[in-house]
Amino acid sequence: MIISVINHTLGFLSDAEVQTAIRAINRQIAEDFAPHWGMTATLKLEGHAGLPMTSDRQDMQRAVDMRGDGVIYLWHPIDTRSGLGYHARNFLGIPYGFIYPAIAEELRETWTVSLSHEALEMIIDPNVNLLVMGPHPADRSHTVFFWYEACDAVQSQDYDIEGIPVSNFVLPLYFTSDDEPGGRNDFLNLASGGMPLQSFGVSPGGYAGFFDPLSGRHQTFSIEGDEFARRRLQVKQGLGLARRGQRYQNRIITGLSESAALRPFLGV
Repeated sequence: MIISVINHTLGFLSDAEVQTAIRAINRQIAEDFAPHWGMTATLKLEGHAGLPMTSDRQDMQRAVDMRGDGVIYLWHPIDTRSGLGYHARNFLGIPYGFIYPAIAEELRETWTVSLSHEALEMIIDPNVNLLVMGPHPADRSHTVFFWYEACDAVQSQDYDIEGIPVSNFVLPLYFTSDDEPGGRNDFLNLASGGMPLQSFGVSPGGYAGFFDPLSGRHQTFSIEGDEFARRRLQVKQGLGLARRGQRYQNRIITGLSESAALRPFLGV
């Protein structure tokens, strides 16, 4: 899989800075992520077709720079409508993600962590259409369907590659309901409250999204009282930046009909 990165930050980030980040994230994918997941991808910086020509006009008629199977935009200043419009006009149907460096700063994380986060999640679920059955994080007797996300549950955790911060990520074992003594559910395996991350659980600062067939709604879960996680999710959703959460919501035609279709499988 080739993921095209297009730098639409109008000088906020130089191509040299972006190339340095891409080099580190490509190492992360090849050396850390792929051995666990058996999936790989390569990020590649593209050109700048369609960049705003003036403050009030954009030339969006050419898309000669995109060569990949998916695309991630680095976009500045914050303008979600123009960004989504640009993608729809040029690359409709191709998996996409947006990174807003200014928002990353507001969320108290570096933009390279956001880029790593988005890239890893695009690898495991590029079309945002996978759900995994598992126990509700607050009531393990209740079955829900989790979004297939690589980084949300541990998104406040990062580590460095060549001095570039990249995102922690969950391992395939995270999506299993059975206890696995001695197993690791995330790459860093950082303990919280004396306990490592549990399957379908969340770490401080992280959250999990899922579809609840009983309510017929998509929901998010974070640790009670975790204001950092709440604030991060609030900012993302307010700007439409929780790409996957928004798209999961949009996939429901009627929550009740989807819920009814799943009930026979749940015995409810």
